Amino acid sequence: MDESGKPQDPEESAHHRPPNPPGPSDPARATGRTRPSGNRPSPQRQAKDGQGRRTGGGILMGRPFGVPVYVAPSWFIVAALITWVFGGQLERILPELGAARYLVSLFFAVAFYASVLVHELAHTIAALRFKLPVRRIQLQFFGGVSEIEKESETPGREFVLAFVGPLLSLVLAGVFYGGMKLVEPGTVPGVLLAGLMISNMIVAVFNLLPGLPLDGGRMLRAVVWKITGKPMTGTVAAAWVGRALAMAVLIGLPLLTHTGALGNAPTDLGGADSITDALLAAILAAIIWTGAGNSLRMARLRERLPDLQARTLTRRAVPVEADTPLSEALRRANDAGARALVVVDRVGRPTAVVRENAIVGVPEHRRPWVAVSGLAQDLKDGMRVSAELAGEDLLDYLRATPATEYLVVEETGEIYGVLSTADVERAFVAAMARPS
Repeated sequence: MDESGKPQDPEESAHHRPPNPPGPSDPARATGRTRPSGNRPSPQRQAKDGQGRRTGGGILMGRPFGVPVYVAPSWFIVAALITWVFGGQLERILPELGAARYLVSLFFAVAFYASVLVHELAHTIAALRFKLPVRRIQLQFFGGVSEIEKESETPGREFVLAFVGPLLSLVLAGVFYGGMKLVEPGTVPGVLLAGLMISNMIVAVFNLLPGLPLDGGRMLRAVVWKITGKPMTGTVAAAWVGRALAMAVLIGLPLLTHTGALGNAPTDLGGADSITDALLAAILAAIIWTGAGNSLRMARLRERLPDLQARTLTRRAVPVEADTPLSEALRRANDAGARALVVVDRVGRPTAVVRENAIVGVPEHRRPWVAVSGLAQDLKDGMRVSAELAGEDLLDYLRATPATEYLVVEETGEIYGVLSTADVERAFVAAMARPS
């Protein structure tokens, strides 16, 4: 920085802020999906309740296996929709129920999402078995999502992690089918069990489709990864299959329902049912297409994360004592070719980092009368960063202790310099902007 406190590089004054530099992730899949948590909210932005718990995920329902399960507000919308639609079907099948059919339908909606939760718990248990941390499970409009913090280390683990969800849905479908054999057909239990069997079968089959961001897409990615030895190649292949799948859903689903090929009665193209099917197909296609694109972007990010190194991003710093006037400290920094200031005690131990934004806010004529101690951030736990940190490890470390500047130290404890969060974010944006 020069004596005015402004960065020497003109690009240093541009504060590009990405939506929190994410860790490795695959985006959400539609129904019954697993998602390594991609754009993870930074600690500064997470809403918390009075006990310090995150509330941004919706209503906390419990913590099976230590993983919080949230129900998003959108779940109540789809629960109401399922209750209404299934209630209409019950009116034709069991007309004697009358208005009570909606209570039965509501029970079906809850039971269906309980099945989705089992699907997600299968992913979660597999992830924990592979020592992959799971941040949360969320039940939402189009199913569920397990937010897994890390990427699988091998294609075999990736395949297993993706496959266990649809497998559990198939097992549930078999359990409900077996239950149907134990009850009388045409009764409330029989209809509920049949509906749950069919819905779990649909969840399993849909998620086994071989395109990202579905479970089947992750399985395809694992297979290509195993064959080529390159996870990025697997992601590209599965993502493009996912985009082709999105177009097939957009065009094919309305045609299948129109012709009655799915076992339903043929519908008129201009009818309400046809319009509803087209809208559903468009929503599903958009989710799949967007998820496939996000998978490509996240894969590119994972490839470029190693470029984010604390050692190369760190600004050279000069040590100054707490009572040093700001003008004198800036003069020393300019003479040394440094761009940061570290406050040290009488024996040279670092105690604080001078904030760049605070320097810029001090008019030049007042700088001889302002001590650097008034512009410094005391070093707290976690604000000392190893110069060897890089990539995802670096981003995770910065998330754990949010700050604007960090002291970077060698393994010996010697001061290496100051790392600015703004510099990390700019490097992150530049890495993502580079052409593949």
